[in-house]
Amino acid sequence: MSLPFLKQLGIGELSLPICTGARHSGDDSDGVQESFSPADGKLIGKIGKAKQSDYEHVVATAEKAFLHWRSVPAPKRGELVRQIGVKLREIKDPLGRLVSYEMGKSLQEGLGEVQEMIDVCDFAVGLSRQLYGLTMHSERPDHRMYEQWHPMGIVGIISAFNFPVAVWAWNAMLAAVCGDVSVWKPSKKAPLTAIAIFNAIGEVFKDNDVPEGVMSYIVGPGAVVGESMINDTRIPLISATGSTRVGIRVAEACARRLGKSILELGGNNAIIITPSADLKLTIPAVVFGCVGTAGQRCTSTRRLIIHESMYDQVKAALIKAYTTVRIGDPLDTTNHMGPLVDTGAVKDMQDALESARQEGASIIYGGEVLSGAGFESGCYVKPCIVEAKNEMEIVQQETFAPILYLCKYSGDVELAIAQQNGVPQGLSSAIFSTNVLEVEEFLSTRGSDCGLANVNIGTSGAEIGGAFGGEKETGWGRESGSDSWRYYMRRQTNTINYGKELPLAQGIEFDV
Repeated sequence: MSLPFLKQLGIGELSLPICTGARHSGDDSDGVQESFSPADGKLIGKIGKAKQSDYEHVVATAEKAFLHWRSVPAPKRGELVRQIGVKLREIKDPLGRLVSYEMGKSLQEGLGEVQEMIDVCDFAVGLSRQLYGLTMHSERPDHRMYEQWHPMGIVGIISAFNFPVAVWAWNAMLAAVCGDVSVWKPSKKAPLTAIAIFNAIGEVFKDNDVPEGVMSYIVGPGAVVGESMINDTRIPLISATGSTRVGIRVAEACARRLGKSILELGGNNAIIITPSADLKLTIPAVVFGCVGTAGQRCTSTRRLIIHESMYDQVKAALIKAYTTVRIGDPLDTTNHMGPLVDTGAVKDMQDALESARQEGASIIYGGEVLSGAGFESGCYVKPCIVEAKNEMEIVQQETFAPILYLCKYSGDVELAIAQQNGVPQGLSSAIFSTNVLEVEEFLSTRGSDCGLANVNIGTSGAEIGGAFGGEKETGWGRESGSDSWRYYMRRQTNTINYGKELPLAQGIEFDV
């Protein structure tokens, strides 16, 4: 296609399937992977499919690069990340447009995702001077104990289509300042964004004489790339974003070889609306939480747990707000919601709604597949509001689509919290309340069981300064902020004897 932003990003008709920093390679001898836009159904570009030999080349190159990169002082590693952030600033507009066009989120969200990459680069630069350990007092005289953190090795990154670039940056930038190297398998539904990034940052690697393999990507079939990565003993850490089913597969493979994994999987996120909630705050948060990225965020709002005294008022306000949601071309900034990522996602949504009907739920707004001018791709839907019960099987599942289930509660907030926690997933949660006792209960040990718990803001999204991740079927481990960097390093405890005696444990003595 001849779209200006594709030319700006160096995306041609055929792209190569692997890159080890500044050098692209591979071919299309094993066929091509095609990328279509859900916005208009048109072919954006083709990528050659990586072969097993390509995978071996990428990992071997990364192994060699790690031997050098681990010895580069952390602040100098941070300087490389700083320059990557500068380069991302230069391509923010075209890259944001490609993110929007290739996976379907609104342009505002596409630009916001690139900004998130820039922000995490800034965060990682500061982190490069803060990889702190602890000093501890020894129980033995003339001894000192401390801990330090060393680079781990190769970090494998498996990302999903809904955040095709930000999640890579969360992992790759932290890994880089920690002294690790990374190998990225981008989503098969949005691979061109990865190629565009490396087209740009390759200049940074060249300018800094960085060895090939510090950061790499490989595009290929899951059976070749994904399975090889998760079973590869040369890759001590896999960070995977995707469905719970995929996460279980990754966890099993890594555990079998005693590798580590960070898993960011499904979410079934709820907002509790109490009698004291300020609806001027609540309604916009709910609407954005559900329709943002067309409900394809792991933090999307999927359930509302509403006090019975507020239920009818909230329902009426939501239906009114949903009628104002503009759906269409994601590159048109007057639209709020673009398409689902593909027709398979549309089918999943329709199947979920049929299951809801069979369980006795009532669809009170939306849910239709849109057709006609502007909707030719078959990927556009109306966001949907469903009256349901929390215990329904379909409500217990995550459907990656803009479906919002309304559930009632009566009595105290403890009953609402029990409903919120009463699903297998545990990623994001929120409460809208101006009652401090309700808020504190929600945040207490008896409260939300999710990795993210918000008050008077929605479930959707997270700041890069906080550790991101969840519990239960959402997976384990944390990415991005706080002390998430520790997942990318190995801890070592050190003891130094600076005395002239050697006290042994339990008072044991040897005559030597």
